[in-house]
Amino acid sequence: MKLRFKGKFDGDESKLPAKEHIPGAVMFKEPEQSKFALIANGLSLFVIVVLIAIELFITGNSIYSVGRGVFEGCFLSLLVLIPHEFLHAICFREEVFMYIMPSKMLLFVCGTESMSKARFVFMSLLPNIVFGLIPYILFLIVPKWTILGYFGAFSLGSGCGDYINVFNAITQMPRGAKTYLNGFHSYWYLED
Repeated sequence: MKLRFKGKFDGDESKLPAKEHIPGAVMFKEPEQSKFALIANGLSLFVIVVLIAIELFITGNSIYSVGRGVFEGCFLSLLVLIPHEFLHAICFREEVFMYIMPSKMLLFVCGTESMSKARFVFMSLLPNIVFGLIPYILFLIVPKWTILGYFGAFSLGSGCGDYINVFNAITQMPRGAKTYLNGFHSYWYLED
């Protein structure tokens, strides 16, 4: 894997890495980018609220007593944004590019190599498992570690765009298909 930091992205999709389409490749059925962001952000808010509600129920705390822990958990989840993207990047074997889009508070990586459905799903979920699921499970095991619960909740919530990509891959890619990114869009194809 060769990670290249490309810096600020201005929103022009034609500036993202692209490759010649593989014959017979099918673009994932996915909402346009602005609608995708709305769906991901709405789902993110829902996930965070549900996980924090579970945490409050387990600890017996009220919503008025969360204060500092929520802010610390949120802050920690912001600190791992670059490591989150790095975990996506290490799942690529070829060149991968990292961009930042300040206008949408977005950091992302993309590469054009083909990968199996299993590797695509793993690549999409890896940072959410490491920074979200594991800390949240540790909190569930040791409820006094509330900061891990809040950190996990915010980290799991921030991965909702990844979950949408996983859902699309699982529901749209037939057995044995491979996928690749071209700009913001994912495509799948079957090898001959």
